[in-house]
Amino acid sequence: MLVKINNFGDILISRPAGKEAFLMAKAYVFKELALKDDIILDFNEIKVLTPSWVDEFISGIKSEYKNPIQYINTENPSVKASLKTVLSE
Repeated sequence: MLVKINNFGDILISRPAGKEAFLMAKAYVFKELALKDDIILDFNEIKVLTPSWVDEFISGIKSEYKNPIQYINTENPSVKASLKTVLSE
């Protein structure tokens, strides 16, 4: 299942906003998620991403779903650094 992160905005900076984005995705995007589906997070067109936002979003996914997560379009330095910070914890 492809999740376009830019549907939540292109400047993603706060922990509360990350939690809100996860809850919205849970209600509308992930309701069709099958157990066998990979979750693909697409960071295309993201200008700014902070570790706090992405931590809330990814932690929510990991706590609710056991599906593998893939990350694409992570070349932006802000995205790359935030994912490195969160995923190395």
